[in-house]
Amino acid sequence: MFDGWRRPAGGAQPERPDSRTGRQRTGDAAEDAALAYLRRHGLELIERNFRCKGGEIDLIMRDGAGLVFIEVRARASRSHGGAAASITPAKQRRLIVAAQLFLQRYASPPPCRFDVVSFDGEDVEWLRNAIEE
Repeated sequence: MFDGWRRPAGGAQPERPDSRTGRQRTGDAAEDAALAYLRRHGLELIERNFRCKGGEIDLIMRDGAGLVFIEVRARASRSHGGAAASITPAKQRRLIVAAQLFLQRYASPPPCRFDVVSFDGEDVEWLRNAIEE
């Protein structure tokens, strides 16, 4: 499913130059894979890479009547605790601040939750309600 660490077939270079770092490209690929995975499970994309002074949210999706703020993490393996374990308390606080700022656009905010989609090598895990406010 997620192949962010593989080179193009035959070692070919991308068709156009890309100024993004390898880590950024890996993150983009993980977000693409997470988005496709969540869409297959019935979620609808509202916004991608919501950025504000307080932080960033990778994916904001609708699940029924509720909003889901999703952090996507990818690691080559679980050898250092895994992708989901890399979300620090400081990162959790930044996610909550960003979500609060996003929700200011609603007169009456819908029910919300924070999920994590983690990739450890080829393994994907969707953790619902992973972060408590």
